[in-house]
Amino acid sequence: MGDSQLLGILLIAMVAGIILFRLYTVLGRRTGNEREPPGRFGRIGGTSPSRSDNVVALPDRASASPERPAAPGDPLAKELLDIKLADKNFEAEHFLEGARQAYQLIATAFAGRDRDALRPLLSDEVYAAFDSVMRGREGHNETVSYRFEGFRSVQIVHAELKGRTAEITVEFAARFISATTDGSGAVVDGDPQTPREVIDIWTFARDTRSGDPNWTLVATSGGS
Repeated sequence: MGDSQLLGILLIAMVAGIILFRLYTVLGRRTGNEREPPGRFGRIGGTSPSRSDNVVALPDRASASPERPAAPGDPLAKELLDIKLADKNFEAEHFLEGARQAYQLIATAFAGRDRDALRPLLSDEVYAAFDSVMRGREGHNETVSYRFEGFRSVQIVHAELKGRTAEITVEFAARFISATTDGSGAVVDGDPQTPREVIDIWTFARDTRSGDPNWTLVATSGGS
């Protein structure tokens, strides 16, 4: 009798194990129909370029990094959650990846006076500020050489939902090589050989109810 009961228990355990294994193999696989992460930034904005004519600057902070879980009651975590509730497609990690790409694109376009590349990425106010600096360079017949070297860190330092508009501020610790030369080829700013590091703080905004997934740069400030 005891052997029969033991055999029955073993059979039940085997069946349960098979069922759990099947569930694992199904739930653990990607079917190819899952939603892909949001795409890269299409627009980004700021208010004024940094004094260094060869770079654009903006803020960001470690406490907002998606790799570092926020503490309970963290106001930044609450604001990011509010943005997520307003826009179900928002993910902080994907946003930061887009911000990295946007920073490189904007800084390079700004150095090269590529207005066509800059215009769709910036708010009207930020574009006007950048354009003013570029016109100043053109008036002095100055040329900027710029090579992006990488980031030491990229972190969200502030987030806020204003009505239907989400605003996120990011701090970029960026490394690059840049030099400004005059019409004779003399270096008037920067160094064509030595890398430098800056802290740039940029604020991006987006209408959470818009069908356009792109963010716009609406404010910038430079660190060191």
